Amino acid sequence: MNKGQIRAEHRKKRAAMTSLEIQEKSELIHQRFLDFLVKYPEIKHMHVFLSIERLKEVDSFPLIAALLDQGYQLYTSILEAESGELVTVRLETLDDLAFDSWGIPIPKMAKEVVTDQIQLVLVPLLAYDQKGNRLGYGKGYYDGFLSKLDQEVLKVGVSFFEPVTKIDQEWHDIPLDLCITPQEVFFF
Repeated sequence: MNKGQIRAEHRKKRAAMTSLEIQEKSELIHQRFLDFLVKYPEIKHMHVFLSIERLKEVDSFPLIAALLDQGYQLYTSILEAESGELVTVRLETLDDLAFDSWGIPIPKMAKEVVTDQIQLVLVPLLAYDQKGNRLGYGKGYYDGFLSKLDQEVLKVGVSFFEPVTKIDQEWHDIPLDLCITPQEVFFF
């Protein structure tokens, strides 16, 4: 299948999921992620995505709340409309979120920060393959963000589904290091 077909298939699979299924599978992913972090106590700074409910993404909010409670330093990104680039901001609470013009949750009191302390990036995706190639929504925002980081970071995807066999990779695509599903953790 080509990228368009894979995107369409995974959007359809997500659309078929109930709110309860999303909640239950998200909780399993959260627990696997927290169990994974126990093995990496040196990781203290993480970039996370704020899930978009209408897209039926893995619900990142309970995980973010747990990470904040455990004292992790969290960051997220806001899309800068003019440049089309992601601007990194500190995420200190989930209490001051608003929605941008695309319906994406963003911190209201966001202040841009440098990205040099980020050690792990939690990456949203539609699909991924057996080699860690990720398929997002087709805009390349996360590939652009990851390519601008000066330091090596762990790139962690989260997905409700198993990997597809193969996603054609382009020169600008940055693969995942691992992907966490409700059933297991795939390392690449």
